[in-house]
Amino acid sequence: MWDNPRLLNAAAGFLVGITLLACTLVGLQMLVHSSLWPVREVVVRGELQHTTRAEVEATLEGHVSGNFFSVELGEVRAAAERLPWVRRAGVRRVWPDRLEVTIEEHVALARWGERQLLNTFGERFAGKSDARLPRLAGPPGTEAEVARRYVAFSRTLAPLGTPLEQVVLTPRFAWQLRLGNGVQLALGRDADAAQARLERFVQTFGAQGAATRYDYVDLRYPNGFALRLREARS
Repeated sequence: MWDNPRLLNAAAGFLVGITLLACTLVGLQMLVHSSLWPVREVVVRGELQHTTRAEVEATLEGHVSGNFFSVELGEVRAAAERLPWVRRAGVRRVWPDRLEVTIEEHVALARWGERQLLNTFGERFAGKSDARLPRLAGPPGTEAEVARRYVAFSRTLAPLGTPLEQVVLTPRFAWQLRLGNGVQLALGRDADAAQARLERFVQTFGAQGAATRYDYVDLRYPNGFALRLREARS
């Protein structure tokens, strides 16, 4: 071996490579654990309506550990997303000593059940709101479908001049609506057929507003609907 220049050169190259790799690893370890390059500033960006920047900064305190290179961006993002009104957070490093946290808040569409809210993507979240919002409900996993149908039903019912106040998908997957004037609508289980029946009902009563004389409308019939008159009040 010692009289073979090619083998000697290969061995020398291998040793040099190992040495460089070891030096690089040691350098990276020193860089990661060094007290140099600390994170000196956390900047919170985004249009915030329900979450204050001070609240975000206080939540992230304790999760921004290590230096500029070693701080765990995933941990910072997860901490921000635990805030009730934060739907999504993006975190990035900005040289030499700053983190930028971009917040996307939930936009409340409705109340879900008794305690939660539903956003415009049909996702539940635990925020609190004093706003007057419609109430939606349904079996677990149907949030997005109920939200989508609420938007479609609301658009169809607009000519009646009263808002859609409640949409319920029952455990048997039947659709029930309640309008702001108290009228209740039973649509049945087939949502697409229910949509067509609802359109027919609005075409019949939308122009004259006659639907306000009734408190219950059963739209589960294929070729018509049943109405129940409001009780006369003295």
